[in-house]
Amino acid sequence: MEPLREMGKLLILLGVVLLVLGALLTVGSRLPFRLGRLPGDIVWEGRNTTVYFPLVTSLLLSVVLTLVLWLVALFRK
Repeated sequence: MEPLREMGKLLILLGVVLLVLGALLTVGSRLPFRLGRLPGDIVWEGRNTTVYFPLVTSLLLSVVLTLVLWLVALFRK
């Protein structure tokens, strides 16, 4: 029965993550910052093209995901 219990915990965690992502997408336009448009993100605009290099957004998402995965590993023990 132990593998089923672990699977249940994983499904609950994935559901919470999806809920948070859905909420962020729903209210994302009302946030004071926009992912991909943070200060430090590079935008290059040519005549017919625009290229985004979201450096700060990538760093921010990396830190947040690292903390989330660290917390998940902490609670799995």
